[in-house]
Amino acid sequence: MRESEFIRVKRPSVFDFNCRICFGRFQPYNIMKTKITIVSQFCVLTLTVAALSVAGVAMAEDAPAARSSSLSVKDKTFMKKAAKGGMMEVAMGNVAEQNGQSEDVKLFGKRMVTDHSKANDELKSIASQKGVQLPSKEPTIKWSSDKAYMDAMVKDHEKDLAEFQEEAKSGSDPEVKKFAEDTARMVQEHLDLAKETQSKLK
Repeated sequence: MRESEFIRVKRPSVFDFNCRICFGRFQPYNIMKTKITIVSQFCVLTLTVAALSVAGVAMAEDAPAARSSSLSVKDKTFMKKAAKGGMMEVAMGNVAEQNGQSEDVKLFGKRMVTDHSKANDELKSIASQKGVQLPSKEPTIKWSSDKAYMDAMVKDHEKDLAEFQEEAKSGSDPEVKKFAEDTARMVQEHLDLAKETQSKLK
């Protein structure tokens, strides 16, 4: 063999041996390590999503309790009494509008139906949010006369005004207090109109 041919013979070097070890023997370990990392990350993601879901359900379940926590026994009593009185006003207003002899009485009855129906709906919404069960039985009304109706309206609205003003002043729940304050202004207007209508019947 000539010297030039002998020189072209390539011996395996330490570098080649190390490369075969790195890219051959140990390659499966790197792949396995990557798979384990991906699986671990997926498990962490799944557990995180599950934890957030459970927390969301817990918050949703606790929401009604949190909203009603500021309600006192006095607030609840006021709400139930206001709901019952509001339904009475609507029922009596309907009867007055149908059976009243005076046009003023008919108009007053119609105003009672419109205003108190709106107030009743607002109170129902607040009660629903706070988990309070309001009375729902419709009252039975018997008509007597225009004068008897207007006398009752003056007396009822004087009593209602005092109760709504008291709740607005010393109630515990902010939303119920706001409802009482707003409705008290409406009741005051009704009382003034009731006295004016009453005076026309004498």
